[in-house]
Amino acid sequence: MEWNGPNSTTFSLDTDSFCTVLEYCEGNDLDFYLKQHKLMSEKEARSIVMQIVNALKYLNEIRPPIIHYDLKPGNILLVNGTACGEIKITDFGLSKIMDDDSYNSVDGMELTSQGAGTYWYLPPECFVVGKEPPKISNKVDVWSVGVIFYQSVYGRKPFGHNQSQQDILQENTILKATEVQFPTKPVVSPEAKAFIRRCLAYRKEERIDVLQLGNDPFLLPHIRKSMSAPPPPGPPTPSTSSSYNSSASN
Repeated sequence: MEWNGPNSTTFSLDTDSFCTVLEYCEGNDLDFYLKQHKLMSEKEARSIVMQIVNALKYLNEIRPPIIHYDLKPGNILLVNGTACGEIKITDFGLSKIMDDDSYNSVDGMELTSQGAGTYWYLPPECFVVGKEPPKISNKVDVWSVGVIFYQSVYGRKPFGHNQSQQDILQENTILKATEVQFPTKPVVSPEAKAFIRRCLAYRKEERIDVLQLGNDPFLLPHIRKSMSAPPPPGPPTPSTSSSYNSSASN
């Protein structure tokens, strides 16, 4: 198995041995960058998210589609080490293959590795405990994108920021994450906040999927410009005094 999609490391499996071959990338990762700089501008974070979404679209267009399942800053490589260059997603060790035997478009697929992953970046459905394993879909990755974007612009995670993974699990932090809250500083645009809310919709039925994410207005420059641009000026209105003077002279 091999793929070489946009904004993701070239990846191949050797079926004759226990071997995974990954592309070597210079630079560092987004986690390293955020630890150094704490946050970045909305424009820079949006550029990174656009590239992440581009990679996710590819993973969902190939057959069988793939859920990354472990998107986080540590798995986002900054090729030139800065926030304004090319990125690649990496580490597919927990990824889920949505083949015909395990996945259907209505319910998704069973989460067979519950407890794995990085809890700050996983959605509520991954923490549901019941008689049967929870069902997941590519909306897991959409939630992760929302968390990464939030953390990039605010310098903190939206849920469980100062908690350990054990605390998050014991206190059901993500299961209680019904609504995202926004700090007053730094100032982030209403469009960016709306995008985060769409990604972090608590119920997966109300959350957009990866293909919808790729067409989100916030990530489409021409649409976003029209959303934020002021309305065009209306036609000039005649001055009352000019009309009066004109009629008086007649």
